[in-house]
Amino acid sequence: MNHSWLDQTEYPFQSHYFPINGQRLHFIDEGQGDSILFVHGTPSWSFDYRKVIKTLRTKHRCIAIDHIGFGLSDKPKVYDYSTLNHSHALEKFILAQNLQNIILVVHDFGGPIGLNFAFKHPERVKGIVVLNSWLWSSETDADFLAIRKILKSPLLPILYRYFNFSPQFILPQSFGERKLSRSLLRQYTRPFARIAEREGPLAFAHSLLNDQAWFESLWEQRNLLQNKPMLLLWGMKDQVIKPKNLDKFLDGFPYAISKKLPTAGHFPQEEQPDQVAAMLQEFLISINDQTAKGI
Repeated sequence: MNHSWLDQTEYPFQSHYFPINGQRLHFIDEGQGDSILFVHGTPSWSFDYRKVIKTLRTKHRCIAIDHIGFGLSDKPKVYDYSTLNHSHALEKFILAQNLQNIILVVHDFGGPIGLNFAFKHPERVKGIVVLNSWLWSSETDADFLAIRKILKSPLLPILYRYFNFSPQFILPQSFGERKLSRSLLRQYTRPFARIAEREGPLAFAHSLLNDQAWFESLWEQRNLLQNKPMLLLWGMKDQVIKPKNLDKFLDGFPYAISKKLPTAGHFPQEEQPDQVAAMLQEFLISINDQTAKGI
């Protein structure tokens, strides 16, 4: 598999592969200590967590996967790219690796994918960090209703398959005050270099139409995680998943800690990685202190 486009200075990690559903799921496993598992959304991959991982791997074990169809994982043209199947794949990966006491870090679609696992296996999850995500139906949300016609349009598959629309245009436009350089944008577009490799992002777009009932079923299970320490890290200039979603998370998880990044957009881990890493470290220290005190 040719990854000559990969900037190994930015992403200096050893690649590992996990066989699943006849495909190879790429992941990185860096450092030692408590396990932090990073779950990305669309149209990104483990690359967007790289700077946070470089900081945290000195004291923690940092694991980050690429969903099938993304990053350095296989990208078959024909595959079950549903959000639920991505969650099943994550579950199989975690159980096969026998990960315990996980700090689960989720972003964007990684929220429902990762938290579905947490609902099923709360005994394996020590704490949860959510960056700009959601966990409920958006059927009545005005922003969702405004894009529903676009999601239903027969032009959408053409834009995604022939113009690489999601990483090429949507991703850079979702940033806040700090804009993405051309060289970094290339690291997000090149995993989808060929038309046949672009089914993953398209499937996530279709998930917004097809999976709203499933998202709501996850929200209805939120009480299963009420005793888990939770940190909500939010880019407040996100025009994709707006700050009102942070408010809803806080309503559903009233004991969660929230940290706002006023100038960041949809990708805080890419836009302000030093701040995100520092907030994560503070959160991890607080969890360990609570554990030591038997709280």
